[in-house]
Amino acid sequence: MSSAASARAEAGQGVFGRAGPLVLARLVSAVLTVSIPLVLARQLEAADYGTYKQLFLVAQTLAMLLPFGVAQSLYFFLPREPGHARSYLGQTLAWLTFVSLLAGMAWAALAPDVARGFRNPAIVGYRLELALVTGGLVVGNVLEVWFTARGHARTSAVSYLVSDSLRAAALVLPVWAGFGLHGAMVACAAFGILRALAAWGAWARSDEGPGFRLGSLAVHARYAAPFGAAMALGVPQSAVHQYAVSVTAPPELFAVYAVGVFQVPLVDLFYTPTSELLMVRLGELEREGRAHDGAEVFRAATARLAYLFFPMVAFLLAVAPLFVSALFGPRYAAATPIFRTSVLGVALAVFPLDGALRARACTRFLFASYLGKALVTVPLVAGGVKLFGMQGAICAWLAVEVLGKASLLWRLPSALGTGETRCPLRRLVPLPDLGRAAAAAVSASTVAALFVRGAPGTHGIGSLAAAGLLFSAAYATALRLQGIRPASLLRA
Repeated sequence: MSSAASARAEAGQGVFGRAGPLVLARLVSAVLTVSIPLVLARQLEAADYGTYKQLFLVAQTLAMLLPFGVAQSLYFFLPREPGHARSYLGQTLAWLTFVSLLAGMAWAALAPDVARGFRNPAIVGYRLELALVTGGLVVGNVLEVWFTARGHARTSAVSYLVSDSLRAAALVLPVWAGFGLHGAMVACAAFGILRALAAWGAWARSDEGPGFRLGSLAVHARYAAPFGAAMALGVPQSAVHQYAVSVTAPPELFAVYAVGVFQVPLVDLFYTPTSELLMVRLGELEREGRAHDGAEVFRAATARLAYLFFPMVAFLLAVAPLFVSALFGPRYAAATPIFRTSVLGVALAVFPLDGALRARACTRFLFASYLGKALVTVPLVAGGVKLFGMQGAICAWLAVEVLGKASLLWRLPSALGTGETRCPLRRLVPLPDLGRAAAAAVSASTVAALFVRGAPGTHGIGSLAAAGLLFSAAYATALRLQGIRPASLLRA
């Protein structure tokens, strides 16, 4: 193998190899955190579960909006300027704390209006708890960004594992103990405060440069602002369908929709660390004068994600009724068609496009893409809800996500090119791997669907686990028939 080819191979394998500790930690965390909907949906009344989903819809929307790109920009700056890491963290934490305090005061004033809009007066009773939960999410979430952006994947993995375990316990244990949703929100607020203090503690313990550096503020803001503006459009846009259902349906019916749009933890388990470390790796290659190897990094990451996400989509489509009844109980069976539509969006996650574009400072294009999605989303969702109800809302969301991914993919060849030369799209999209993964997934889903159809009336976790084992065996066999060793994919 030539030295250039060897370098490209090393670059292509690097992202997934370095993501290993994060993936393993999130795998354990996913097993723990999936207990949250399992317990709350079964232990709480439907109205209380709907209230819980509405509260966290607001909290998670704010937690993604308020950083305004400042926290995520650490993935861009820290690999390039490691000597000033502490100052970038300090100014990031100062910004996050400031906007959290403003948001908390605004929420205290607007909570009654939100409750009227959601047709749920119970929301007002959680005014203080939600403000603290949101602040903890905003400030505390920078902790893992700090570790990952500096190349400390193992430390970040431990932080994810501990944090997700405590978060799951804070939400589940109070409900089990009989304190209801109020007890869970109080415990989650206390957890949020601890996370924020831990983030400031990481800054205080760091010795990587001065605590603050005024000279970097303008550079930091110029990079973060376009991406933050994109998030200001993209985050509400991605949640419009949930808000549309929330304001047109009572909490009990929104609970059904929330089950339908349940996000499988395995998606975040693999996509997020891959995208984050893709940014870090592209920054390192640029610093080393090897920016041309970025195409191989992206191609390898996309191929690996395809072998994970395509079978996930195929399996969940095949066993959707069993999945919904096993996790949430038979009373939420009406969510199955919505769940099947939302699962199709997982297939789009094989392309870590946003991370690649942010690594190449294409934040203005991201803003333009999110603006286009926002302009299309509102009329599509409004029309979908009016004509087809909740199913129309989720279909409109899926259509907009497809359009958004297509626009980012169109920009990628220029972003990962060198100079004025665009990188050919065929170098970026691993079509053979996508085809092999899709063929194996479809074959295995047939086996799972036959199992579910041949065992009517089954609703338990045991039946779902049996279907999963059958699917996994069929998928591994289909890969081996194509000359692909599943064990090598796991090792990668």
